[in-house]
Amino acid sequence: MATTKKTIAVKKTVTDKKATADFLTVQFQLKYHTEFGQNLFIVGDHLLLGNGDIANAIPMQYLNEQAWTATVQLSTTALNQKISYNYVLVNGDGSVVVDWGSDRLLDFQKLSALKVHILDTWNHAGYFENAFYTEPFQQVLLKQNETVAKVRSLKSATHIFRAKYPLLNKDEIVCLTGSFKSANNWDTEGVLCMGKEADNPYFEIQLNLSKEQFPIAYKYGVYNVKTKKLIQFESGDNRILQAAPETKQVTMVQDGFLYLPNHTWKGAGVSIPVFSIRTHDSFGVGEFSDLKKMIDWAETVGLKMIQLLPVNDTTATHTNKDSYPYAAISAFALHPLYLNLKSIAGKKFAAALKKLESTRNELNQLPTVAYADVLKYKIDFAKKVYDAVREEVLAQEDFKNFFNENKDWLTPYAVFCYLRDKHGSVDFATWPSHSQYNENQVAKLLKEGSKSHKEIAFHYFLQYQLHLQLKEATSYAHKKGIIIKGDIAIGVYRYGADTWQHPHLFHMDFQAGAPPDDFAVKGQNWGFPTYNWQIMQDSGFAWWKQRFAQMGRYFDAFRIDHILGFFRIWSIPMHAVEGIMGHFVPAIPLTLRSFAEKGIWFDYDRYTKPFISDSVLWEIFGYDNELVKSLFLTDNKNGLYQLKEAFDTQRKIEAHFATLENDAQHQKIKQGLYSLISNIILFDANGDGQEFHFRFGIENTSSFKALEFGTQQQLKELYVQYFYKMQDDFWKKEAYKKLPSLKRVTNMLICGEDLGMVPGCVPEVMQQLGLLSLEIQRMPKNPERAFFHPNDAPYLSVVTPSTHDMSTIRGWWEEDRKTIQQFYNQELGQWGDAPAYCEAWINKAVVLQHLFSPAMWAVFQLQDLMGMHEQIRRENPLDEQINVPADPNHFWRYRMHLPFETLQETQAFNEELKSYIQQSGR
Repeated sequence: MATTKKTIAVKKTVTDKKATADFLTVQFQLKYHTEFGQNLFIVGDHLLLGNGDIANAIPMQYLNEQAWTATVQLSTTALNQKISYNYVLVNGDGSVVVDWGSDRLLDFQKLSALKVHILDTWNHAGYFENAFYTEPFQQVLLKQNETVAKVRSLKSATHIFRAKYPLLNKDEIVCLTGSFKSANNWDTEGVLCMGKEADNPYFEIQLNLSKEQFPIAYKYGVYNVKTKKLIQFESGDNRILQAAPETKQVTMVQDGFLYLPNHTWKGAGVSIPVFSIRTHDSFGVGEFSDLKKMIDWAETVGLKMIQLLPVNDTTATHTNKDSYPYAAISAFALHPLYLNLKSIAGKKFAAALKKLESTRNELNQLPTVAYADVLKYKIDFAKKVYDAVREEVLAQEDFKNFFNENKDWLTPYAVFCYLRDKHGSVDFATWPSHSQYNENQVAKLLKEGSKSHKEIAFHYFLQYQLHLQLKEATSYAHKKGIIIKGDIAIGVYRYGADTWQHPHLFHMDFQAGAPPDDFAVKGQNWGFPTYNWQIMQDSGFAWWKQRFAQMGRYFDAFRIDHILGFFRIWSIPMHAVEGIMGHFVPAIPLTLRSFAEKGIWFDYDRYTKPFISDSVLWEIFGYDNELVKSLFLTDNKNGLYQLKEAFDTQRKIEAHFATLENDAQHQKIKQGLYSLISNIILFDANGDGQEFHFRFGIENTSSFKALEFGTQQQLKELYVQYFYKMQDDFWKKEAYKKLPSLKRVTNMLICGEDLGMVPGCVPEVMQQLGLLSLEIQRMPKNPERAFFHPNDAPYLSVVTPSTHDMSTIRGWWEEDRKTIQQFYNQELGQWGDAPAYCEAWINKAVVLQHLFSPAMWAVFQLQDLMGMHEQIRRENPLDEQINVPADPNHFWRYRMHLPFETLQETQAFNEELKSYIQQSGR
């Protein structure tokens, strides 16, 4: 369950001090089975319910094994209020779980008595039904099914029954029947229809049961108001209401979800970066406006979701290096690359835009994105438009509203961009002025009428136009019944507006990355600073909550990139270049006692310093080993060597070779020296020889292999304990400190990218919080399986055959013959030798496996869908891969080889894909 450690003060009274003889008594009764040491509380937006502060929540009393209760006396002034509330579970270790949802509401205007008894049920965040009450389902995917029925008030009501079920079809409502006269004693022809107000999840009925015999049994069901027939009753045992109502009391029976199938809804989606979209109207790159033609195609084939990569501004160097979409200089600003010039040109600049038509056509014919060129043309044109319309646009009421809603991040971002361009660098530490963010100094730059203000306001203008264009595209999608899923990057660029404005939120002396895997054997170094989670927690995670809220402005769902970073992050010191030099933070370190308990003689230099012998040098450098000895090493005269001080870190080596010619020999020696530095077993955590972290993959190092066999086995045992046993509970608590409160900020559907070295606690945490996992066929999370079969996917998950960080189905087929042969025989159930190339029928078979998965969502890269059809697939599958994680300098430039207009006209392919989606129930 979702936990956050808190100290809750026990209240001595729950009575309104202003109350006189006229007061309202509310008795809460929650059906919940607790374990020893657990306690329950209530928190709500009223003074007596703690004013929304969990620390001031009111305690409940244990009633029996299945229920807890609490009574609150409110002033009759509460009759004019609507009070929302939640239940809080406090575990024995102090961790806190808040039941899910924001729809528990006391509306006293509906009540005719001054005494209210509420019978409640706990709403577990992991219940499948909660996913269907998120924005994408309620506002788009299930909106057409909503049937509003009047809630009939009954002044003499003794009971109000409330229940909900999200997966009703059009013209269906919830009904009630039972073993009492008012419900016609289980008569299926005379069920009681319940009412529901628009945008209220609960169905409700008010009844007078004062003359009924208790206990009574009842059930909910589904009723079609058009055919006037009962569709079905809920499953399971009858619900029982034990006690008869007291005089002048209203009992609210809030039963939560109906006991009906909750995993029947399934959808299919397509994934593509915006920059990869191609239409006849594009300016050499996909734009927000191009999404409309993609949406039209998605509607044609029956896809319900379009998934995008991050769309934040990454403009750091004005070169192709900025094409990496996960290195945002602002976690909030949209990328000017996606600006549609025609939309801002209007009639006034139509002629100027026409002069760019030949350039646009030339760029649009290129097979890939000419990132830097496209961005320059767009910025230059946008500046001309801005100079002409600046005063008019900035005076508009809609712009002012946009600015006021976003000024907390927009102003620092705009000033940052101005100073970046003025000083020719994003490295604010090198700026001659404003190297540290200072609001008073920034205010001087923003003085109306100044040259700096005019240049800064250009970025306001750009962001406003991008905002309008993206909003227009997402609104268009909603009208077509399609949702847009965004991507929230785990990190931010080291030299960006966020780190400039809020340096205290980051560990600027570390770099985030990922440990080694099959895709990057030396690990990954993303270069981003890691987060100072303690400082973020002190502010209630305000910066992260702002990020989530910003996503909600444009998207219906979002993917949390590298959600494992909320458990622990791979942290690399600044002196290192390669990801292999990192370790997980936070992590429980090993101590000298840890080694002593395993009977390991601790040799500090042997374990923590590079192991460099003649045999190691020959293995890495071959005949260049003597050259390396003479230039970079010192002979210790004991058969071992050490690096000279000028070359004892990877950064020093990087700097040295940056001055030399980049030929094959220099590259070999540089990489070899990197390998020497990483040829260690332990990292000294604090530099004092007391606490340590294992280097990842020690068994592959020559340092480890040179140890005697007994020591190897002892270290391996401790290594397994360190990575796979010691940390799990600790990391789970770390995640629970962050994720529950962040999830509450938004009502979007949240998916987590939980790939890589996944701690054992991750699936449990994601299930408890109702976060959708990511399941990839070629990346099984079970180490005993060679592949993951989509048929085994949990319901709350997204299945996909590939992502932007790997080859497509067709590309993968040509990578490893042995692996593909195994896949062909075992997963596809085919006999004989696998074809050398991924023929269309094979690609189709893989797609169909995913479409028929029990997962809520099956999402495919567009390349994988097009790969099913011989006539529209790309000729070379190696040109389909978007990113190569092992290459930190990879240029992200993939574009569709066909425009969406052509794809829309490919009737045979579209009809075939649509039929598969329909057959799969998606």
